[in-house]
Amino acid sequence: MIRACLPVGSWYGGWGVAGYALLRELSAMTQVQYLGGPLDPRSVHEPLDFELCRSLMPPGVTPTTRPAGGRFDGPVFQSTLDNDLKPWRPDIRGDFNLGYTFFEQDLRVIQHAAAAHRNFDAMAAGCAWCAEKLREAGFPKTTVVLQGVDEQIFFPMTAARQYFRDRFVVFSGGKLELRKGQDLVIRAFSVLQQRHRDVLLVNMWTNPWRESLATMSGSPHIRMVPHRDDWGAFITALLSANGVNVAGVLTLGRYPNSTAARIYHNSDVGLFPNRCEGGTNLVLCEYMACGKPAIASFNSGHIDILTDANSIPLRTQPPVTISDKDGPCGRWNEPSLDETIERLEWAYNHRDDLNRIGRQAGQDMSKLTWRKAAAEFYALLTQQPPTQHPL
Repeated sequence: MIRACLPVGSWYGGWGVAGYALLRELSAMTQVQYLGGPLDPRSVHEPLDFELCRSLMPPGVTPTTRPAGGRFDGPVFQSTLDNDLKPWRPDIRGDFNLGYTFFEQDLRVIQHAAAAHRNFDAMAAGCAWCAEKLREAGFPKTTVVLQGVDEQIFFPMTAARQYFRDRFVVFSGGKLELRKGQDLVIRAFSVLQQRHRDVLLVNMWTNPWRESLATMSGSPHIRMVPHRDDWGAFITALLSANGVNVAGVLTLGRYPNSTAARIYHNSDVGLFPNRCEGGTNLVLCEYMACGKPAIASFNSGHIDILTDANSIPLRTQPPVTISDKDGPCGRWNEPSLDETIERLEWAYNHRDDLNRIGRQAGQDMSKLTWRKAAAEFYALLTQQPPTQHPL
């Protein structure tokens, strides 16, 4: 039996979607016991998702109860707590302990590698960049396992889109913070908007974590505005303060992940000038899986999925050192604003090319499934060749 300690949820992007998908696929392969929790219906609001997670909890444990820790026979599969490389549930240990990690503050990882040795027998990294940084930090037992895409939700559509048919729609997603590069999106879109009257920016930037939201104050491109509890009013103020006509903007709040595909299908191009990604960027992968072209920075985890055929890569991006209140914490890349503007303008003027790129994106992302990821984890956890679980 595999014991799993992963955050689960139904909302757009992040650990919750990945955790649930891996639980679903692993439990179809072998016996799994879920030791995360408690389960919150507000996070796991899809009834089938909630019922599966509940059914995998130990006997006698209710969804509102946190399962007891302890030492267990067999393997334990845990997520880590970002840059600290600590297990999500340090009170749970198995005969073999596998961590799954995504991080962006690579300089901090160096400081925590010794602790990771004490907590994990092996590590799976969400991208090749993360794996390289772990090995450089002295953790050689690291394997790359890329996130999947739910192919029943995110797939290309052949029908014409239903909304915004008279607009050129730019989609931007991910929580609003300096790392995700929405400051570049704002500046680039403001230029596109000045040149063309038919453009629309659709953004899904909700960020409930004030600390990471505050990092946007360090942007070299925009002026940050005071936060407001009303998210829509806050984004409107931010965009207005930085030269964007908000009549050409649609700001979306927090949505279930299952609804995101419809939003993607009703856009022309995605814009992802991220400075660093500890994984392949789940939102980007799901967007491309819908057969949509993306302008995206060719760095960190993006490198594992982007090609010149399936995307519009941003390649001018000098390295930068990122610091916080405790000093230098990461080595990222700074995408060129000029190149971002140029690529966005190119997309506006080359719709047929966008269709070709989008078709290739959909084909490539169709190979990146959660079933494939789960099979790779099963092989690591049971120390068996993954070929025993064909896709």
